[in-house]
Amino acid sequence: MSNKEYRPTLSQLRTFVTIAENKHFGTAATKLGISQPSLSQALVALEHGLGIQLIERSTRRVIVTPAGEQLLPYAKSTLDAAEAFIAHSRGTHGTLIGPLTIGIIPTVAPYILPTLLTAINEKYPDLVPHIVEDQTRHLLQMLRDGHLDLAIMALPSETSGVAEVPLYNEDFAVVVPDNHPLAGRTDLGLAELDQLDLLLLDDGHCLHDQIVDLCRKADLNPTEATNSVTRASSLTTIMQLVVGDLGSTLVPVSALNTECQRPGLAVARFRDDVTAQRQIGLVHRSSSSRAEEFHMLGQLVTEAFHAAVAEPVSA
Repeated sequence: MSNKEYRPTLSQLRTFVTIAENKHFGTAATKLGISQPSLSQALVALEHGLGIQLIERSTRRVIVTPAGEQLLPYAKSTLDAAEAFIAHSRGTHGTLIGPLTIGIIPTVAPYILPTLLTAINEKYPDLVPHIVEDQTRHLLQMLRDGHLDLAIMALPSETSGVAEVPLYNEDFAVVVPDNHPLAGRTDLGLAELDQLDLLLLDDGHCLHDQIVDLCRKADLNPTEATNSVTRASSLTTIMQLVVGDLGSTLVPVSALNTECQRPGLAVARFRDDVTAQRQIGLVHRSSSSRAEEFHMLGQLVTEAFHAAVAEPVSA
């Protein structure tokens, strides 16, 4: 039977949410930085106070009960509201104040961060951004676990429990060795991809999947169109492989000014009527009460992107 006077603590709610999301007591304890006995005690206290079993536990598995599944969104909303309260309390303007943990995928972060961080410092001097660069699937997991406030990534995220804010569409360009027949062309169609031995980032990078999807759109076999042996974990390494004449690649246009100034590289572009692009957006938990603030930050992200592509790159 529940205690009508009982009020759960934020720590107890955070314990419940972390266990429910990870389905493992050891992992949840590690993420919260507490011992497993302390974790179990907090959950037992919450369940006893509510008079409801939230988690079924055995030696082999952890199951969220139907009651737990029903209450989980409310627990997450409460934690988000508490974080927003703390953030707002750190200043007088009530928007974009205090610490904010932002996740960004590696094929966006290096090219917009210099401008973005400068803009944040100028427009929101009381905001303290913490940047986490990682692959999409890791950012989404951290977002769900409450370790990120928002993430900037390619859309769609195809993840439940999150809200997506589209920010901009970004074209792809082809980067080839400077002696390649396509070097400097601005009239490419998707069929020209068949002339390339494409170098890809490792599996797990969304750019890898986007290029493979583009090959399929061009009715090309991704395995035949791409170099399935040579891969790298960064665009910088990919560029060096192109310089070494090991293949060619596609890059988002925001990367051109940073990655394509080295000798031995040339750029080719698609025709205006060819759709070869990705959509970048901002993703946050649907339960977050800070959606309006995140939209404001999204405007700065979009401006930083346009600044990154403002200066044309010589082919």
